[in-house]
Amino acid sequence: MKSSFRPRVLGVLVSLSMLAGHAVWAQADKAPDFAAIVAAADRSEADRQTDQRRQPARMLAFTGVENGMKVLDMGAGAGYSTELLARSVGAQGVVYAQESAAVMERVKDKFDIRAEKPAMKNVVHLIRNYDDPLPPETSSLDLITFFFAYHDVTYMPVDRSQMNKKMFAALKPGGFLVIADHSARAGEGTSVAKTLHRIEESTLRQEIEAAGFKLAAEADFLRHPEDPRDAAVFRPQVPVDEFVLKYQKPL
Repeated sequence: MKSSFRPRVLGVLVSLSMLAGHAVWAQADKAPDFAAIVAAADRSEADRQTDQRRQPARMLAFTGVENGMKVLDMGAGAGYSTELLARSVGAQGVVYAQESAAVMERVKDKFDIRAEKPAMKNVVHLIRNYDDPLPPETSSLDLITFFFAYHDVTYMPVDRSQMNKKMFAALKPGGFLVIADHSARAGEGTSVAKTLHRIEESTLRQEIEAAGFKLAAEADFLRHPEDPRDAAVFRPQVPVDEFVLKYQKPL
């Protein structure tokens, strides 16, 4: 009498192989094609000019943003980063674009024009103070981004300690905060934030880490050691030195 064990085992192995393959595809589907997102035909020419100094494909990859994520974009301004994040999380995700009322007075028209794009359908625009960036019911975020605006809040009427605690509370355990800013010289702290629009990296690190965030990674693709860091970032003689840090809320 022949045993039926071998065919059954083969059948189980095939089934497991198919399930494993499905899992791999499901996981792969979460990873957006950042180069394709940046190259999308319906992005504006102004954004493409900004791309040249912001290196968005590398920045998006560093954040770890995936399809279906819940993301908060702090200091969204006119929405350059918001749109890229919205394209990355896809229709199943959501991006909360936070900006203060004072800043929105200057950029509202630009954001409103951008908001008409199909890519922005999954964006929730929040006009809220930096130290109270989200409605109380919004929580368990996967990712927070804070790009080139932390220095600004140092000369605005913002309780930065409270802001950082609110960001920490809004993230799910294991969630990430990715923060980038223009580098000031050692010892300058926040003293040149309004004049040069720079902040000392160590000062920012101390404030973020005081809220409970743990440094997970740092990137050097926007580093420019040739920058003497003594000029305003809007009128640079050489490319601006910028730091990019990735923090995690402990599990």
